Amino acid sequence: MQYSEDPIAVEQSFEVELDRLWEAITELDQMRQWFFENIGAFEPKEGFETRFIVKNEDRIFPHLWKITEVDPLKKIVYNWKYEGYAGDSFVTFELSEREKGSHLKLTHQITERFQQNIPEFHRENCLEGWNWFIKRRLKDYLEVHNRS
Repeated sequence: MQYSEDPIAVEQSFEVELDRLWEAITELDQMRQWFFENIGAFEPKEGFETRFIVKNEDRIFPHLWKITEVDPLKKIVYNWKYEGYAGDSFVTFELSEREKGSHLKLTHQITERFQQNIPEFHRENCLEGWNWFIKRRLKDYLEVHNRS
C-alpha cells in the first residue's frame, strides 16, 4: 500500500518575468545562491540525477534528486529522497505568469513515509523549510538579482 497524505504546498508571487523565475530554479549557479550552496550538479532534464550532502548538527542527509518531468517555463518535478533513510517523495515547482510578474506553487508529495524519529522529516519542519526557501531565500534572491 502506498503512503498518502495531503501534500505540503507553498505559493509565492514574484515581481520578475517568468523566464527569470525559471532560471533561478533551474540554473546551478543561481540555485546555489538561494537553495543549497553545495549542489554539485543540476540540469533541468528528465532522468538527470544528482547527489549532495546536507549536514544539520550531527546528522548527515545525502540528498538524492532525480528529475522526472520538465515542461520549460511551466513545471519541473523531482523525485526527492535521502540515501540511507526510509521515505520517498516528489517535489513539483509549477510556474505561471501574473499581471505583474510570475507565480510559483511548490508541492511536496510524500509517497513513502519518512522516518518520524528524525525531526527534519516531520511535516511541520518540512513546511517551515519550504516556506523559508521559497518565501524568503528565493524571494530575497530575486529581488536583489532582478535583471529586468
